[in-house]
Amino acid sequence: MQYRRLGSTGLQLSALSFGAWVTFGGQVPRDVARDLVATAWDNGVNFFDNAEVYTHGRAEQVMGDVIADLRLPRDGYCVSSKVYFGAVAEPRPTQRGLSRKHVTDACHAALKRLRVDYLDLFYCHRPDPDAPIGETALAMDTLIRQGKVLYWGTSEWSAAQIAEAVAFARANHLHLPSMEQPQYNLLHRERVEREYADLYADPGLGTTIWSPLASGLLTGKYNDGIDPASRLGQESLQWLQASVLGDPAEQRLHKVRAFTALAAELGETPAQLAIAWCLRNPHVSSVILGASRVPQLEQNLGALAVLGRLGGAEWQRVEAAFA
Repeated sequence: MQYRRLGSTGLQLSALSFGAWVTFGGQVPRDVARDLVATAWDNGVNFFDNAEVYTHGRAEQVMGDVIADLRLPRDGYCVSSKVYFGAVAEPRPTQRGLSRKHVTDACHAALKRLRVDYLDLFYCHRPDPDAPIGETALAMDTLIRQGKVLYWGTSEWSAAQIAEAVAFARANHLHLPSMEQPQYNLLHRERVEREYADLYADPGLGTTIWSPLASGLLTGKYNDGIDPASRLGQESLQWLQASVLGDPAEQRLHKVRAFTALAAELGETPAQLAIAWCLRNPHVSSVILGASRVPQLEQNLGALAVLGRLGGAEWQRVEAAFA
């Protein structure tokens, strides 16, 4: 495993991390969840990502239970939560958003579900148009000073919104946001590579990126259609299918088919090649992996080895497939 600093902080995160979105608390049973966390840990993963909204808090509860069951040393791993959407099916106004109240309540609830005394990373899961950014920054700073959070950050915020939070924090001598959790993959790269470009040097933003495989699209599993049993085939995730496939879908699938053919020619799996591509970006602090089966996770963890096998010429061919 490789370890990378979270932006300008001193925190070292595993280059590959493990997240619970979609799988924990719903798609996979508890014993499989335990095996997945154990496999990640045994392969050097030290960052486990979660959020209040994942299966309405159940994902955090399962993750907290299996980490406790495995008796992982608290000083050996980092765990995160995210606040915004709420943890109930139909949240009331004070049960969602980024007000001081909900940020505080969400932190306390995540601590209980994850069975920890503090969160290593706490993200604002989306920008909240109804909460002043200054109020949210003050709430996060309070939690840090209370020892309940170590680092705070954002997820899917614009560069302008992050810059506003940084400016407010500096002007009021508060802890700055340290990280952003954006989507980043071969099909979705504008924000990480261009929009955030000025934020990497100042304030030293780190990124823990999600969906390196574009919800499985880059593995080639949807090249010939969508299996109803797959993630994109689930009725509850139809919004995700539209987002991932794009419009027109055939244009994006054409690029993915070229990419999977190239991976076969290079002797690599498409999944490992796509994850390794993300790791080539020096501004990526950690790539969050998701998996519902241990062999799937083990294969994805092999992406690190791809970095050592391929050279510049091969990566140029990968880029050309998506030109």
